[in-house]
Amino acid sequence: MATVPRFGVNYTPTHGWFHHWLDFDLDSLRADLDSIAVLGLDHIRVFPLWPLFQPNRTLIRPRAVEQLLLLVDAAGERGLDVGVDGLQGHLSSFDFVPSWTTTWHRRNIFTDPAVVDAQAAYLGVLAGALADRPNFLGMTVGNEVNQFSGPPHPDPDRVGPDDAERWLRCMLGACEKDAPGRLHVHASYDAAWYDGTHPFTPAHSARLGAMTAVHSWVFNGTAQRHGHDGRPTVLHAAYLVELAKAWAEDPARPVWLQEVGAPAPHVPPQHAAAFTEATVAQVLDCPDVWGVTWWCSHDVDRALADFPELEYGLGLFTNDRRIKPAGEVMSRLVREWREERVHRAPAPRRLALVLDAGDPDGAPRRAVCAPGGAFFEAWMGVASDGGRPAVVLAQRAGDARYLAARGITEVVHP
Repeated sequence: MATVPRFGVNYTPTHGWFHHWLDFDLDSLRADLDSIAVLGLDHIRVFPLWPLFQPNRTLIRPRAVEQLLLLVDAAGERGLDVGVDGLQGHLSSFDFVPSWTTTWHRRNIFTDPAVVDAQAAYLGVLAGALADRPNFLGMTVGNEVNQFSGPPHPDPDRVGPDDAERWLRCMLGACEKDAPGRLHVHASYDAAWYDGTHPFTPAHSARLGAMTAVHSWVFNGTAQRHGHDGRPTVLHAAYLVELAKAWAEDPARPVWLQEVGAPAPHVPPQHAAAFTEATVAQVLDCPDVWGVTWWCSHDVDRALADFPELEYGLGLFTNDRRIKPAGEVMSRLVREWREERVHRAPAPRRLALVLDAGDPDGAPRRAVCAPGGAFFEAWMGVASDGGRPAVVLAQRAGDARYLAARGITEVVHP
């Protein structure tokens, strides 16, 4: 674990959004990447659209893979490492699934053997093509693919926790087989942490893959309850980092804050910079943070229709590549951490709140962790008063060796 965390951004192309793969323009992408590099960031996360790369179950388009490599190489020329998401999956309220899984070919994307084999083959092809790129970080199985597994999705591919784990192991295994040793991970939206009926569990997130990825969005009830500048709102991302560490078997397992942003109107645009600074500062006070990857690089072009309003203005840059106040804040934070604080690591969190979510594997009572839940409010109460609470599962609260490995010297039952 590096002393200085990684700083990056989820790359949203200025021309065509993620539909840019249909009209691939390398010069436009290079201009976008130039603007990102100016911030001093060291990595981006990119999103191939699954139906465009694998339009038929047995066809993975070579030209699409070549275009992905061109993007990765262009990023490398600007000093940017690249994490690649595979199964898109779900992006900004839109689902991108190939026609061979829908309507007349409707099949469960998590359990149908032919679909699972095709997904693994696709991830393997991408990973294998990228394996020799020195700036390739690794694969993320897909962006919040867990949202397909149940409510509120209008047409879910229902699955149980055991099948979800088998699917994740298969996908991660395919990535590792063709690009061994890279940082292959999977990413869930926060139902995995907050909904006791959700089949993707905290244990899946915290125990499978090279590190734990968390996505922090305060429109989940946090900002509605506490306001745009309330302590729980700016602490939410740090809370997820600490929550993730409670389920990890390795006490020092890294956590990647893979998505976090300032969604309007929950965070008004004039307060986005302050929210950015406060959120990142709280996260960087957590031990074992691998990196922070902001959502997103550039605003969505308002000529594109039907996005939720909050999706249009999340960028660190406008759609014409002008830096926004939040981008200036991020750039300054990067400079400070690289130049002034290179030798400073967060101190261990000595106090831990005990979390009883039921059986650790299934966590049926994890709703207590959600905004408004008893544990959420207890943790936020301590943190809002200036404390630095960690989280420990009830099953480990008496394990002296485990507590010592995390630097915990006091446990408190809320």
